Amino acid sequence: MSTASPAIAPRPPLRGFAAESVFVGRSLRHSLRDGESLLMAIMLPVTLMLMFTWVFGGAIDPSGAYVDYVVPGIILTCAGYGAASTAVYVANDMRSGIIDRFRTMPLRASAVLTGHVVASLLRNLLATAVVIGVGVLVGFRPQASFAEWTGAAALIALYILAITYLFAAIGLAAGSPEGANGYGFALLFLPYLSSAFVPVASMPSWLQPVAAHQPITPIVDSLRGLLTHAPLHAEPLWAIGWCLLILVVAVLWGSWLFRRKAARR
Repeated sequence: MSTASPAIAPRPPLRGFAAESVFVGRSLRHSLRDGESLLMAIMLPVTLMLMFTWVFGGAIDPSGAYVDYVVPGIILTCAGYGAASTAVYVANDMRSGIIDRFRTMPLRASAVLTGHVVASLLRNLLATAVVIGVGVLVGFRPQASFAEWTGAAALIALYILAITYLFAAIGLAAGSPEGANGYGFALLFLPYLSSAFVPVASMPSWLQPVAAHQPITPIVDSLRGLLTHAPLHAEPLWAIGWCLLILVVAVLWGSWLFRRKAARR
């Protein structure tokens, strides 16, 4: 006489942030194996800074003070280059089919994106530190106190978090890693249409409203004010507001895309 096999109880979901920590470790291991992406995320902004400081800096500001103006803009450019790779990593996960396996596991869907984002945040903070160090070597002389350095670091981390979540959502929305790379590349032009490299007042009159009212300008002006004591006015409030708005929109958009796309697979 055959006996019915006992029912297998479903595996309980992971508690706390166990799932997130696992995916952060996974993304960090992938980053170590893809050292070229990390190297390029550092080398491109450093090369850009050397070019603007040594090639264009003398024409823009013959006094040699241009390096203090441009380094905050280079910091945000560095963050953009580093975060852009997140879109490709997420698109690769969606195309490879590993998301199907993750969907069968008792974990939150957001843990996959959180792993990519936190790993990118750590990579970008390291790259930012390198860029600031190179800036000091070429003449950057910040005047910030400990509190101002802390505020600048917090703003940089918040911006990296927001832009990385946005790139992760772009990776979900794109149909392929190549498409994700192309869409992300378009966002990397935003610093060039801001006060990152030249004052907004020096731009054509029709372009000044665009440059003054986009997210990068108040963020870079806030960093410049914190690090070099340039006038701040209300820029930090605008900078934090823009970062939080981008972060909220990106998280909601990314979560919706993940549930929608993963459910189709």
